[in-house]
Amino acid sequence: MDSKKATRKSTQETLNYQKMYQKGVCQVNNDTYNKMIRFSDISYQLSQDEMKQKIFALYSTLLNSFDDTIKIQLCFINYRMSKEDNEKEVLEYSISNSDIDAIEDFEKLRDEYFSFIEEQKEKGNNGIVRNKYLIFSIKDKTYENAVRRLSSIENNIKEHFKTMGVGTEQLNGVERLSIINYLLNGNTPHYLELKDLSTQQLNSGTTKDLIAPKEIRFDKYSDEFKVNNKIGATLHLKIEATELSDRVLADFLDLDLEMLVSMHIRSLGQQKAVRMVKSKASDLDSIKIEEQKKALRSGYDMDILPTDLNMHVEESRKILADLQRENERYFYLTFTITVFEKDRKALDDAIFRLGSIAQKQNCNLVKMKYQQEKALISALPLGENLNETELERGLTTSSTAIFVPFTTQELYQEDKEPVYYGLNALSNNMIQVSRKALKNPNGLFLGTPGSGKSFAAKREMIDTFLRTTDDILICDPEGEYYLFVKRLGGEEIKISLNSEDFINPLDISLEYGEGENPISFKSDFVLNLMELIAGGKTGLTARQKTIVDKCTRIIYRPFIENPVPENIPILGDLYNAFVETNRPESRELADALELYVSGSLNVFNHRTSINTNNRLVCFNIQELGSNLRELGMLILQDHVWNKVTINRNRNKKTWYYMDEFHKLLAEEQTSNYSVEFWKRFRKWGGVPTGITQNVKDLLSSPKIETIIDNTDFVYLLNQAAGDRSILQQKFEFSDYQANYITNSGEGEGLLIYSGVILPFKDKFPHNNSLYPVMTTKPDEIKRLRAVAQK
Repeated sequence: MDSKKATRKSTQETLNYQKMYQKGVCQVNNDTYNKMIRFSDISYQLSQDEMKQKIFALYSTLLNSFDDTIKIQLCFINYRMSKEDNEKEVLEYSISNSDIDAIEDFEKLRDEYFSFIEEQKEKGNNGIVRNKYLIFSIKDKTYENAVRRLSSIENNIKEHFKTMGVGTEQLNGVERLSIINYLLNGNTPHYLELKDLSTQQLNSGTTKDLIAPKEIRFDKYSDEFKVNNKIGATLHLKIEATELSDRVLADFLDLDLEMLVSMHIRSLGQQKAVRMVKSKASDLDSIKIEEQKKALRSGYDMDILPTDLNMHVEESRKILADLQRENERYFYLTFTITVFEKDRKALDDAIFRLGSIAQKQNCNLVKMKYQQEKALISALPLGENLNETELERGLTTSSTAIFVPFTTQELYQEDKEPVYYGLNALSNNMIQVSRKALKNPNGLFLGTPGSGKSFAAKREMIDTFLRTTDDILICDPEGEYYLFVKRLGGEEIKISLNSEDFINPLDISLEYGEGENPISFKSDFVLNLMELIAGGKTGLTARQKTIVDKCTRIIYRPFIENPVPENIPILGDLYNAFVETNRPESRELADALELYVSGSLNVFNHRTSINTNNRLVCFNIQELGSNLRELGMLILQDHVWNKVTINRNRNKKTWYYMDEFHKLLAEEQTSNYSVEFWKRFRKWGGVPTGITQNVKDLLSSPKIETIIDNTDFVYLLNQAAGDRSILQQKFEFSDYQANYITNSGEGEGLLIYSGVILPFKDKFPHNNSLYPVMTTKPDEIKRLRAVAQK
């Protein structure tokens, strides 16, 4: 047989399965079927002892739930991201989404920012992405029966993982094939061209040709193999220590190596296990007696026996005692590590590093000479262990669970336009996630003065501005965003009594609101507007509300008949409609509105004159004064809503930042509209964000429960003691986690992302040209402006 044919034969045998069905069920042979799930990490290794014990106990319970009819395989895949692809992605985003001419030194700004991001990435192991998988296999006569049983097992696994706070994701056939394709061909484990596979192709069993490597060679006498342009080796972890640390698996996974760690686990029935251990203990006792007899005949002390024999006797007795306890069972474990490198020297270096980890744990990492092909086949995430009887080590539940599959939870995404949010304070890895990927992308930035909340919000804006085509709008009650917005080529719009920039609160488009009936949705806003203007302590009466709704529909008739900008009404038209109704209730409404139409507060009785085509627009309402502040914030919300409805049809996201967010929830009228805004905004591509240092005022709002229930992103910085305890109750984080927002430095705190809670640190370099326009420290601003003037 020539070498080419031998290579082809090895390739096919490496893909040790018959069929990969569309829904993710893999038929390995005539009667063996399995499924595969991806599971998330949780922060185990750096948790307090009490939490570690709880997680360990829950994981042990999961292992005990697998009887001897179920075999499981845990796979941990470390793959290296392509730096070239990342740089290309950044370049494409920044060039296509920025008005370069409007931004001074744009290239410098962009390169400087993304150089900072690369430096942050290098501080951790973000060059390596770690994925965790669980494959569970059963034997059954028919595919239909197997599917039902596998679904039941999957539900059991998900329930156990859920109690630990571990997320799970079922993988379909294409996703499973993509993972194997990556392992054998080195492409990143995405769908690749496999996404176009039909159900018929998947179920036919012909998928091997699509993912088989071009070349794979196994030398019969070697302890390594070659696949395409890489060299690899599968190593066996020989467990020799009687006790192990729970860091065994974590220490291997923390290495920045491209590798596949595989753990095959199968359970032995309890009665069989007890009989087997008793038999082994009996054999050892017989050997011990024979050794004692030899010692007596030779004139030696009969208690002096070989060290290994005493150790094995004690170990078998301990195992038997453990098995007779209620929560211990017996498992067989096969632990292998497959490492891939570009050349032999790099492979030897990798094996040396892995071997050092094993020695630290009093174990031995064995090079598998003559067995590389069978070892690699068993290591692939297909659930089949060809080394079942040769490499297994018998362990109790506790000894098996010591290879706890959790290290430190990470938040790192590559797709859906993720944003940088600092470094994981536990692992030093970069936190990069997409709020747009959340069910509720609504967010809160909360922290005491000087904790860095405004700075963090600005850094999120920069990242979003450079990576996406999204629009970014800011409500600025304190006038602190001007320099920042100017540096990014954005536009600041000052809304004040003396301003020449006007926003018409009655602006509307045919897409406004829910899109189907814009006038009804606009009427709801006008009711909130009039509640704020004329409601007083008791609010509008039922008759007044009816009049407001009726007059709103009247003034919009010309626009509905001919939807051109000139037919959009202004507040003066609403005032005239109230007067023409000629009823006491409407007269009261007209009297209250008159101040804002022809009186001294008539800033909102004009047609919109501002240009909001710029991607970054800041509304400075600092000079509106106390009488118009809440009204101005409410009108801005509605203006932004109008912008969102327009952007929705362009398939464009709209980010809206509301500083001093607690003020919007202080008044009933603005809080009611804000809650509706918070609940509906996301449906149309809006990403609202509330920023405040007055956390106590925010949390005292009766609407805060609804806000929190519809918020999946929270950036918590240093908190006052009273606020911290309330936040801890609202977001359900531990005392240990609360330490990260207790007397913490600027840029340090907790990030809550879809229920995941991570401590972070974010130190932005002061020598970055963006820093002067991001800082809000008065002394720094004064010093930096003085330097700029010189």
